[in-house]
Amino acid sequence: MHDPRQLLDPEVDAAAKLRRRGYVLDTDHLSKLVSRRSSVISEGDQARAESKKAAAEVGAAAKRGEDVTELRERARELKNRITRLEEEQREVEAELHEFLLGIPNIPLDEIPDGATEEFAEEVRRVGTPPEFDFAPLDHVDLGERAGILDLGRATKLSGPRFAVFKGAGSRLQRALAQFFLDVHTGEHGYTEFSLPALVTRQTMTGTGQLPKFEEDLFRTGVADRELFLIPTAEVPLVNLHAGEILQLEDLPLRYTAHTPCFRSEAGSYGKDTRGLIRQHEFSKVELVQFVEEERSREALDEILSHAEAPLRKLGLPYRVIKLAAGDTGFSAQITFDVEVWLPSQGTYREISSASDTGTFQARRANIRGKGKDGKRAQIATLNASGLPIGRTLVAVLENNQQADGSIRIPEALVPYTGFAVINPDGTTS
Repeated sequence: MHDPRQLLDPEVDAAAKLRRRGYVLDTDHLSKLVSRRSSVISEGDQARAESKKAAAEVGAAAKRGEDVTELRERARELKNRITRLEEEQREVEAELHEFLLGIPNIPLDEIPDGATEEFAEEVRRVGTPPEFDFAPLDHVDLGERAGILDLGRATKLSGPRFAVFKGAGSRLQRALAQFFLDVHTGEHGYTEFSLPALVTRQTMTGTGQLPKFEEDLFRTGVADRELFLIPTAEVPLVNLHAGEILQLEDLPLRYTAHTPCFRSEAGSYGKDTRGLIRQHEFSKVELVQFVEEERSREALDEILSHAEAPLRKLGLPYRVIKLAAGDTGFSAQITFDVEVWLPSQGTYREISSASDTGTFQARRANIRGKGKDGKRAQIATLNASGLPIGRTLVAVLENNQQADGSIRIPEALVPYTGFAVINPDGTTS
């Protein structure tokens, strides 16, 4: 949610900045809505003042024994006018609110121009992609040959873009989740939460999934109760404090959760249909921070480093890129993607996004801050994947495959799996 005054401020030049991300701000319509709201509020205040005065005049005239018929009629007219103006105010505020909900966050000046990933700015590369003296297999062939991944039975159960894991595959999934949580809670100071996977429309609106991305969401309901399956734990984690005032001395707040995630992937059919890269249901460890507004850019560098940490510990090669304005998510003012190396594709693929949403989500969810002196302050929120289980499993399998079809488990993960190798037949050692 935006402050309409900021959107119309010539010094901010929001319209020009939003054009960088392909959004055309209708400043004329916005200006008319703001002007109409101000006018209605002013007229309402004036009518209430006149009504109060009229009521006093009726009382005084009645005490003097005078005929108050005309005065009472005037008072009734004013009350009716107030009712009409209050209804008009509700209507214009609802229209303005709906208009503002559809406006994406204003991108920071530092991010590059462009509308696709081709315009992203590479920041750094970490690790060296492995070289094989054999043709590396992709994770589907590796997993199905070892009997730890079964996409066929998943399709039988639920249709395409679901997965069934078995034996060492299930153990590896569980190990990754526990490993990520231990790193973030033990080393980075995050508090772990267990959260609902079903949330309300208001909750989805608070983080920016609604109203714009409704077609990407799975929705369910019983009787007249509507609920949405979360696309990421960012949604419930941020909205834990919806409608609350945070004490500035308690900041930063660092939260993490491991949850299932559900995405319809509307408009992406035909892309990454093989394997685990793009699934309707997957699990992920998410990181969220609440900080003071002026600290958000600094906090972004921090949360990005936290997202990278598990990849470093697992010895997986990756790179970090700064997304272009037109490729940055709706709620973010700047995003860094972390891309892990996949030998079967010979390229880096996204495994995490770290975003600074500034005050965008906090304003939508009505999250405010207050200092010890009682002074109010704006709150900023940040989020990052830390990390998705499925895509990390893909990278572990592909980067650690051996010529005989076995898969070596990264040393940091062995205490969690209880085995160091997945053999070609699915047994472990």
